[in-house]
Amino acid sequence: MGIRNYLIEGVSGTGKTSVCKELQRRGYHAINGDRELAYQGDPETGTRTDGATHENHIWHVDKVNALVDNQDEPVTFFCGGSRNFSKFIDLFDGVFVLEVDLDTLNRRLEERPENEWGGKKTERELIARLHQTKEDIPSNGIIIDATAPIAQVVDEIVRQSEGNTRQ
Repeated sequence: MGIRNYLIEGVSGTGKTSVCKELQRRGYHAINGDRELAYQGDPETGTRTDGATHENHIWHVDKVNALVDNQDEPVTFFCGGSRNFSKFIDLFDGVFVLEVDLDTLNRRLEERPENEWGGKKTERELIARLHQTKEDIPSNGIIIDATAPIAQVVDEIVRQSEGNTRQ
């Protein structure tokens, strides 16, 4: 939806949803990919799968393509995690990866209700492993310290995105 499009990624608990809400509050076009684009499917083929698993949390590639192709907005931020980001990451003008230290991550996840992703002990253990290995996030992103207050995190993302004038 934007002339410039950015992906905001990071492991669960780093603040992607909070960043999305703050960008929207400020008037930016921000898409919560976990709510608007996600489904359970095979990351390679896109074929729907049964049951909710982290490995099968993917985004509709056709929807991402259509949103990027529509240039009604000066900038669009796509916020959320996807196990098939390799299928569309090249469409973005930049990628921001939210990072926090393990203590902050654990504290945030412990505050989640059990029915929300990361609320169960087994999910928190997986997230902690992914935090350590970085295997589930883009390796070419701009690292953003997401331990800062949300306003500062978003200020930094906006500053960096405005500095990128590739069109």
